[in-house]
Amino acid sequence: MRIYREIEVWGTVLIIDIESKNLSEIQLEIALSKVNEFVHHIDEVFSTYKSDSIISKLRRNEIEIWQTSDEVKEVWNLCEKTKRLTNGAFDPWAVPGGFDPSGLVKGWAADKSAEILLSHGVAHILINAAGDLTLRGGRIEDGEIKPWLIGITDPNKSENIVKTFEILDGAIATSGDYERGDHIKDPQNGMVAVGAKSATVIGPSGAITDALATALMVAGSDGATWFTQPELFGYQPWVINRHDATSWSID
Repeated sequence: MRIYREIEVWGTVLIIDIESKNLSEIQLEIALSKVNEFVHHIDEVFSTYKSDSIISKLRRNEIEIWQTSDEVKEVWNLCEKTKRLTNGAFDPWAVPGGFDPSGLVKGWAADKSAEILLSHGVAHILINAAGDLTLRGGRIEDGEIKPWLIGITDPNKSENIVKTFEILDGAIATSGDYERGDHIKDPQNGMVAVGAKSATVIGPSGAITDALATALMVAGSDGATWFTQPELFGYQPWVINRHDATSWSID
């Protein structure tokens, strides 16, 4: 049994593709309902557009981080960690209006959503949160389990696939000048990021891949050294340079 579902949330469309050899359609729908409930809860908590969200209150200094829930503290701590790992190229505090975890929280929430599905017995999972993908268990093809095939499009010609990755379990995130144009800013100077044209990161954590892809848009090839840090073992970048047609990666 396989179900494909689209959920409008977080100002985008969350795509969920799940499959199970053992669960019924009703059981899959129950699991999806729990994910739907969770992702809308996350929108209420982490939205920077909703004035009554916890993040909005943090940004207005109406509350402090120690007064928030465990999930907000978890995201805050992940942001601090990734800021350190990227030498400040990812900095949710260096934005107008105050703390904004948007560059990390989609990948984090996608991982949490996968955990919910796994807890309900769903074995094969693809969650696409606006280019941030969490993948579990591979896909079923002709009765066999095979890796998910994830294609990276050309930022200049979106109809062209320029790179394909095969992933059984993990996360992959891509940032670039695709749909929203030059929307990523350099936290050091507030200017448009010019380090890369497109940045993709593969790794075990959706939160970290999400943040690293954003940071590489700022740092470009200077960010290659980040991946020598023990905490980023298992993470791999693939980056398209901004000013020519070349790319670089670290295996």
